[in-house]
Amino acid sequence: MALPLRRENYTVGWVCALPIELAAAKAMLDEEHPDLERDPADNDENLYSLGSIGGHNVVIVCLPAGRIGNSPAAAVAMQMRASFKGIRFGLMVGIGGGVPSAEADVRLGDVVVSQPHATFPGVVQYDAGKAIPGGFERTGSLNSPPHILLAAINTVQANEALGRSKLHEYIAELGRYKKFQRSKTGPDVLFEAAYEHVGGQTCKTCSSDQHQDREPRDEDEEVKTHYGTIASGNQVIKDAVVRDKLSAELGGVLCFEMEAAGLMNSFPCLVVRGVCDYADSHKNNRWQAYAAGIAAAYAKEVLLVIPPEKVKAEKSIVDVLSG
Repeated sequence: MALPLRRENYTVGWVCALPIELAAAKAMLDEEHPDLERDPADNDENLYSLGSIGGHNVVIVCLPAGRIGNSPAAAVAMQMRASFKGIRFGLMVGIGGGVPSAEADVRLGDVVVSQPHATFPGVVQYDAGKAIPGGFERTGSLNSPPHILLAAINTVQANEALGRSKLHEYIAELGRYKKFQRSKTGPDVLFEAAYEHVGGQTCKTCSSDQHQDREPRDEDEEVKTHYGTIASGNQVIKDAVVRDKLSAELGGVLCFEMEAAGLMNSFPCLVVRGVCDYADSHKNNRWQAYAAGIAAAYAKEVLLVIPPEKVKAEKSIVDVLSG
């Protein structure tokens, strides 16, 4: 197909929130496409990056600077959906705060993927509800990721089990850029939940006696992928006690983030998060670039197991939501 393409030729919408997430997404493209000419009457304020991955035409959008949270994410995705009416499904890709537990050995640089678990559809909005005597009642429900994406992550998991995953290849590709190299991250330290950060930009003055002991991973298991519930809300979680309390109330979540709940009912998507901190008072930015890169690499892995012809045969998001 000759370039430039038309808007309706783009079938995958990729949403991210931060510039480093946008950079990681663009680095995963097999090829970049030129910008499309805009209609002067178009009220779309988004800026898009266009390209292809494994034969899929992908349109990438990043939230405006300083605008994070469920509502800005919903507004950006709805504008993209209106401008690119051929989009069949979305990907929400970026960083999140991991929730380590006895059930899930979540570590910095791991990947968390939204998947229905127990009574939850993959993403739960933990701060939506109403105050009642004796506590807080969560209300509302979110949609699960589209069937085609849930089928794709099963295939990805099967490839992982057979040693056929190419995730490390894509991570190596990102390694060409110094920003995304794991060597730039620093140590992976998990503190006891009740121990608060002493102060400063790093944890140099925090007590090493408060480190949690964890078994070292084998070199070939440096990155693990976890599937289950992602908690989404409009506030940054920087307290491990609050983190663990909310996780227990929600049946065990894998990470916290701030955009996904704004998308699930209006922009059907899969949420992929690279773990950049532990949602505690010790969080800093050192792991953000690597975590953003690992999430983008996983998203590419998902797209590459889905035949482009199968995507084109799916209904567009516009058609699905219009009934």
